[in-house]
Amino acid sequence: MDTMDRITRNPLVMGGKPCIRGMRITVGTITGLVATGRSREEILHLYPYLEMEDISAALSYACWLSEAFDAELLPA
Repeated sequence: MDTMDRITRNPLVMGGKPCIRGMRITVGTITGLVATGRSREEILHLYPYLEMEDISAALSYACWLSEAFDAELLPA
């Protein structure tokens, strides 16, 4: 499974937020845990149905998303 294939979006699951493999665990939850200092091992202990690759996918997706930008349109 490709890293980014692990990230899914479904309007019926968690309001369409990016999730891991269709489960009710969002990319934001994982990145938030990493940001507060939780180790990958701790995250896997908290969510035993996750895999190490899921954490990597969430971080990769968050990095990719951070490169997106909004262009401000100037009035004509």
